[in-house]
Amino acid sequence: MRERRFGRAATLLAAVVATAACGSSHKGDQSPATGIHKIKHVVVIMQENRSFDSYFGTFPGAAGIPMANGTPTVCVPDPRSTSCVKPYPDHADVNSGGPHGANHATIDMNGGRMNGFVKTAVAAQNGCVVEDNPDCAGTSTVDVMGYHTQSDIPNYWKYASDFVLQDHMFEPNASWSLPEHLFQVSGWSADCTEHDNPSSCANTISPSPRPANGKPLALPKRPAGGPIYAWTDLTYLLHKQDVSWGYYVVAGTEPDCQDDAAVSCAPVKQNARTPSIWNPLPFFDTVNANHQRGNVKSVEKFYEAAKNGDLPAVSWVVPSGKVSEHPPSRVSDGVAYTTSLINAVMNGPDWSSTAIFLSWDDWGGFYDHVVPPVVDVNGYGLRVPGLVISPYAKKGYVDHQILSFDAYLKFIEDDFLGGQRLDPATDGRPDPRLTVRENVKILGDLTKDFDFTQAPRPPEPLPVHPQTTLTNGP
Repeated sequence: MRERRFGRAATLLAAVVATAACGSSHKGDQSPATGIHKIKHVVVIMQENRSFDSYFGTFPGAAGIPMANGTPTVCVPDPRSTSCVKPYPDHADVNSGGPHGANHATIDMNGGRMNGFVKTAVAAQNGCVVEDNPDCAGTSTVDVMGYHTQSDIPNYWKYASDFVLQDHMFEPNASWSLPEHLFQVSGWSADCTEHDNPSSCANTISPSPRPANGKPLALPKRPAGGPIYAWTDLTYLLHKQDVSWGYYVVAGTEPDCQDDAAVSCAPVKQNARTPSIWNPLPFFDTVNANHQRGNVKSVEKFYEAAKNGDLPAVSWVVPSGKVSEHPPSRVSDGVAYTTSLINAVMNGPDWSSTAIFLSWDDWGGFYDHVVPPVVDVNGYGLRVPGLVISPYAKKGYVDHQILSFDAYLKFIEDDFLGGQRLDPATDGRPDPRLTVRENVKILGDLTKDFDFTQAPRPPEPLPVHPQTTLTNGP
């Protein structure tokens, strides 16, 4: 009798071991990872309001500003005169930029002529009443045709030279910060009328940002009085597959205005506990239903996780106004902040298995000469810089593929979700989105920016405050 009981116990123990082994395989198989699965951590760092030509228009080998013998061959009409304005080096640390709502994108692109930039900037300047808004000082100069040189932003050019620069990265929507940020986490921008009812959502390029009084919202059980985001975001799929994520917010002020037509505005406070145009996830019904609001954290937690080797599988990091590079914030402050984030990853235990995607959310009114492709009524928007920084990134590679931030979603889904998409037909929570952006045929493949056969490259931390030729900082 005792022998029989022992046999049953042994059988049960074997079953437990087998189950544990199966769970280990699902969670973290110890067998060597291959290909994209060598990336265990994806970090998306999103800065603000710079076009590709304004930062990398003269980068060797990239599709930069059209030149002949070192002189720009393009010239944009100036409504203040009969002349035009050519792109020119602008070493100012503080820029003005231009308005960047959906209607401004249309005017700037001008049917593919890409020559409306000065027109929209001048109109915004004329419509800015300094007495009513002291922040309007940011519109005192029409500088949208200016571009920064390698000596102005040496760290960004160093990343481009040592890792990967993407010269056909487009904002997913032809509009401003809020719809872009919704696309960044969900592949869509919409307004909804009913909580927990994705079918109540309707496509929009100008979604509701916050209550009409413009004040930041505290977080009760359900953010009251704010917009309803009832469609499916990426965190729904990540949570369902037990994939860790974090959304890290720099405390300070929001880096964009509630009014997408405004160049500047009175600052609105933000932190990890204030849902806003740059922190929309707490408004998503999926995040609330899955009790995931705690994954929205202060940026200090990102630095801690990087130092301790505790980075989640997916991280998004967003700035405050001061370090965002959104005019009139200083370029140098944005470079220092971004470099500190990248250094934190490089100096931490997770560097050898991390991919950092760095980009800028929209063009900010600055000139760019490339006509964006059209994939649906939302975009693509204008071209922005894109960088890939990873121990497996190709060295000094310029990626000419057509890309948008939808490619980040696709990479994350391919790496951690077995290629599952935010697709109403398959994701288990259908919504009426117009396009499954990850499956757009012209969208490039970010894995082509990596060489997964190479030994992981050592970290290359850079000085947070490099010597630059930037001038006129406050």
